[in-house]
Amino acid sequence: MATIRDVAKLAGVAVSTVSKVINNYPNVSEETAARVNKAIEELKFTPNVVAASLSSKQSGRIGLIINTDVQTSAIDEISMQYLSGAVSRAQELRVSVVPIFFSMIEGMDEGEIEKYFQSQNIKGLVVYGMSKDDYVLQRVIAREQFKSVLVDVPIVNESTSNIGVDHKQAQKDVARKTIMENNTFHSQVLYISGKKNGYVSDERLSGMLELAREMELAVSLHCGEFSERRAREITIKYGSMHDIIICASDMMAIGAMRALTDMDIFRPVCGFDGISLMGYAGKQMNTVKQNFRDISSEAVAECTRLISGGKGQKIIVPHELVRIEYLDMIR
Repeated sequence: MATIRDVAKLAGVAVSTVSKVINNYPNVSEETAARVNKAIEELKFTPNVVAASLSSKQSGRIGLIINTDVQTSAIDEISMQYLSGAVSRAQELRVSVVPIFFSMIEGMDEGEIEKYFQSQNIKGLVVYGMSKDDYVLQRVIAREQFKSVLVDVPIVNESTSNIGVDHKQAQKDVARKTIMENNTFHSQVLYISGKKNGYVSDERLSGMLELAREMELAVSLHCGEFSERRAREITIKYGSMHDIIICASDMMAIGAMRALTDMDIFRPVCGFDGISLMGYAGKQMNTVKQNFRDISSEAVAECTRLISGGKGQKIIVPHELVRIEYLDMIR
């Protein structure tokens, strides 16, 4: 049976060009379209009707709504992994995706956002980094005019799915592992949390507090806003008074570790996310590794399922506990 790659080879064009011809995209020359159609006829190629309909202009595009308004240089690494995973899966599914940054819709009301999405022929959304303060976008999603997949946001309805790791359990796992490895039982814990009104931050904090009750830990809470600088300031002020420092992100763990180094004292530190910058902190640290690329890939696949008539659901992605060091970065 002939494949789309066979058609592309016979016609002397790219696979993406064959897809455009099949889906009647306007920006293909008549000569190219004729060659592709001739190859289709010669090879008796039958397009996958379901896949083609998902990528057609009638079915619409998927908007990748990305939040870059955070105080951390890790956002570039995480956002690029999200985009890479989404674009790769979209190509496999022959779906059209378009990146939209939060700043592009900032200041718009619900109607304006909906009109903007409609002008871009968007029928589905994958939303990364939405917080509890993003009221307007939340109302747009709640109206269910767009099929939506929310990364790390615990909202599900007929038209909306959420996907991500179990942040509560993952925070418990990495904190417990670090405590056990360093024999800091019944210890004084400095916990540096993420952003206020953040869904992820609340889940991770909930996990830390639950572990504290289970292990009889005394926990001092401080908000680090996912900022390396802020975590450094908190550690300089409070680090020496605690036995262990648990951070709700790798960037804050890096800030805490660098502060301890400058203070010339040692305290076990762990992070959360598994970003590559963790390897340059100068010390080994435990962290929760999230595969942002795979999460985003699955989010796009889930959005296509919703667009084709599926109902919203909760999807838990496995997490992994790792210990990152500099050698891991240079291999």
